[in-house]
Amino acid sequence: MSTTQSERLRELLEPLVSSQGLDLEEIAVDSVGRKRVLRVVVDSDTGADLDRIAEVSRALSAKLDETDAMGEGEYTLEVGTPGAERLLTEPRHYVRATGRLVRFQLTDGGELLARILEAGDDGLDVEVPGVKGRKATARRLAYADVSRARVQVEFNRKDKKDIQEEEEA
Repeated sequence: MSTTQSERLRELLEPLVSSQGLDLEEIAVDSVGRKRVLRVVVDSDTGADLDRIAEVSRALSAKLDETDAMGEGEYTLEVGTPGAERLLTEPRHYVRATGRLVRFQLTDGGELLARILEAGDDGLDVEVPGVKGRKATARRLAYADVSRARVQVEFNRKDKKDIQEEEEA
């Protein structure tokens, strides 16, 4: 049974990332010209600010320097967070995206654009926006019904506070 370099790196680095209060979301080793780049994506339920990213980056760098996990030759370590339009693949990702607008590809071939209201162990409650003056509708999705889900960026989203202020004016 052979393991890939990414799997070996995950086994080495995941306990260290967890000890920093973060989840190791992704590891990728890419070649950019003659150089190699190790990309590590971390996150947590409360997010990861620049100080936490810098702290975990220093810890990962020290751990990699004391092992031969990256082999011979130079490489660049990049540590970051998933980004605004993250792909949701684990139940914890859906929990973290509560309140966000998500585009769902359904296993039955359909597509759905909805806001996550609540996410649990077995599925999620979403709100499908109303179209042409119709009211939004609630819907329950099992994780098994979702083949792919990606958070959508909203530039003009009004939160409850903004709506309340408009109504009072």
